[in-house]
Amino acid sequence: MRPNRTTNNKKKIINDPVYGFISIPDELIFDVLEHPYMQRLRRIMQLGLSHLVYPGALHTRFHHVLGAMHLMSLAIATIRRKGHEITVDEERAALLAILLHDIGHGPFSHALEYDIVSGVSHEVISGYFIERLTEEFGSDLKNAHAIFKNQYTKPFLYQLVSSQLDMDRLDYLNRDSFYSGVSEGIIGTDRLIEMLNVHDGYLVLEEKAIYSIEKFIVARRLMYWQVYLHKTVVVAENMLIQTLRRAKALIKLGNPLFCSPALQFFLENDITKVDFETNPQVLDYFSRLDDYDIWSSIKVWQDEKDPILSKLAKGLVNRKLFKIEISKTPFSAERISYEKELCATTYGLSMPDVEYFVYQDILTNKAYNQDKENIKLLMKNGEIIDLSAASDNLNISALAQPVEKYFLCYPTN
Repeated sequence: MRPNRTTNNKKKIINDPVYGFISIPDELIFDVLEHPYMQRLRRIMQLGLSHLVYPGALHTRFHHVLGAMHLMSLAIATIRRKGHEITVDEERAALLAILLHDIGHGPFSHALEYDIVSGVSHEVISGYFIERLTEEFGSDLKNAHAIFKNQYTKPFLYQLVSSQLDMDRLDYLNRDSFYSGVSEGIIGTDRLIEMLNVHDGYLVLEEKAIYSIEKFIVARRLMYWQVYLHKTVVVAENMLIQTLRRAKALIKLGNPLFCSPALQFFLENDITKVDFETNPQVLDYFSRLDDYDIWSSIKVWQDEKDPILSKLAKGLVNRKLFKIEISKTPFSAERISYEKELCATTYGLSMPDVEYFVYQDILTNKAYNQDKENIKLLMKNGEIIDLSAASDNLNISALAQPVEKYFLCYPTN
């Protein structure tokens, strides 16, 4: 006979390869984690197509939000220990806010953020999901929603979720470094969290943390160039974008394509923010959309009669990627025109169709933003100063300057 259990044990421990054991502290957090909206994040890769360069980078958004929640629990313990009140309900709300901060990501995360839907960021969609979950779970999620929207009375809780030194960034640098094998992303997470403090309701770091912060900013810049904006990842993501755009164009012309119902909904319709806010079905369809929908369709599209869609799909599935060139200066109009004409001649394409194969854009890397919620330091004399004013080891202002590079993609096979 089965044992007679009236309740299930929901205080679980999860074994995480980055931090060791992560605790699920109460039943509500467990129930939110078990919700289909959260379980969808298991099927969305944290780094999109980066595994085409770094084969180990196969971790998911679900891994990341668990790690960020763990760091949030450490940060709250540190701040409490320094004499700042955080109630049990506030702790739970902060843990839920960081757990839910990426729930609005669609397939391939940032790569398709503005292509699956039109002009709606994942942060906005996360807000819609949290509103829906608040309706389902009741008042227990209201404070988490308020923290997520920066409407709670203690702004430092929001800063732990979203700022230039939040638990989101601390986890993704460590985690992405771990899974990709790119050691430049490793940062002193434990020391940074131990140096956290609160002053007049806002998050600060103690003066002793200055070198750890500098390393964090440098690590972020290096990870962008070596992983997130790696040229092979850039060309693969652009091919993916063009593949979805071609599929959408064909469907609008009345050509049936293999798709999951969720993907078909977004290819048939130009979804905007207004649609999310007026039609509940839009969020329902989005909640069923993940990387698997995209990959299963692309595999089938390899055999489509349309030569453009077929070539793009085969290139992605078999890693036969286009050539990409990176330059510190813009490519000349003559060079771009040459590549387009060569592509049109080689593949028998019209000039409008060449746009699916030849494209150029700008890559921007800005490790620190001096114009938005600067990192503040609490000096030994009690003074609060900006990081850029306190740094003597390197020029933070230089790291705050955006670095731009230009790229040009075109087929060679």
